[in-house]
Amino acid sequence: MAKQDQPVGRQGKTIEKVISDILKALEIEGEFSILVKEDVIEVSLETKDSGMVIGYHGEILESLQLILSLAVSKKIGEFIRVSIEVGDYKKNRTDWLENLAIQTKQQVLLERKKIAIPNLRSWERRIVHVYLQEDPDVLSESVGVGRDRTLVVRPRE
Repeated sequence: MAKQDQPVGRQGKTIEKVISDILKALEIEGEFSILVKEDVIEVSLETKDSGMVIGYHGEILESLQLILSLAVSKKIGEFIRVSIEVGDYKKNRTDWLENLAIQTKQQVLLERKKIAIPNLRSWERRIVHVYLQEDPDVLSESVGVGRDRTLVVRPRE
């Protein structure tokens, strides 16, 4: 299931085995490659089951990432986040979110008032925050708690 370009070493092999075992248990067929970075394990998954893996608005993908993060962290003895790219979903979603940030900024500047963007996942809010963080005209912030958290874009004062 794993491609040959896996990281070498015991930790890489352990990570590969944990991911492989979980994908097999979930009957997700395909190939994956991993890239271990300092703060994240990036998994690139090629599967014919991409729609099932992604789920409605990425809900299944987010859950799978959490499960893999917890399983890998337990095996290696320290928490590390697992990020899965399947079928260019995250790349396409990132492009869409950056366009949303641009449109929202334009609307904020035109109307000179804050605008809320509801229903974004934490990783999606982070993309918008990072995209707008150096912007001289607007500020972004997350308000609320838990699932009710909303991203707000407002003019700089």
